[in-house]
Amino acid sequence: MARSTETFSKKEKEKARLKKSKDKKERAEDRKANAGKGKSLEDMMAYIDEHGNITSTPPDPSRKIKINVEDIQIGVAKQQDIPHDTVRNGVVSFFNESKGYGFIRDLQTEESIFVHINALTEPLKENNMVTFETEQGQKGLSAINVKKK
Repeated sequence: MARSTETFSKKEKEKARLKKSKDKKERAEDRKANAGKGKSLEDMMAYIDEHGNITSTPPDPSRKIKINVEDIQIGVAKQQDIPHDTVRNGVVSFFNESKGYGFIRDLQTEESIFVHINALTEPLKENNMVTFETEQGQKGLSAINVKKK
C-alpha cells in the first residue's frame, strides 16, 4: 500500500498559509469598509495653536500676533569684531609638546584660541601668562607671536 505524500508538518504549513491569506483578506475588507475617502476638506484640516499643539479647531483671529519682518533674524548674529593686530594677554590652558599644539584662554574675551608650536618664540607650559597676536586660521582664530610675560 502506498504511503501518503503529505506529512503532518506539510499539513500544518498549508493550514497556516490559508489562515494568513484569510486574515489578510479580512483586513483588506475592513480597511475598505472604514475608509476615510470622501471626507470634506474641513474634516482633514489641522491647525496649530499658540502653544505649538496640533488641534482640529481653527485659531481665534482676535488672538493673532503681528510680527514685523525687520525683527526676524536669519543666521547667526554678528560677533563683536576684535582687531586681529592688537597684542592680547592670555593664559595657556592646554599645551601638548609631543603633538605641537595647545590653547590659550584670552583674558579679555575668555575665548579659547588655538596655538601651534611654530607660532611660539619660546617654550610654553600650562598656566603660563603670555602675550600674543591673532590671525584667522582655517577653523577660527590662531595665536601667533606668542611670548611669555
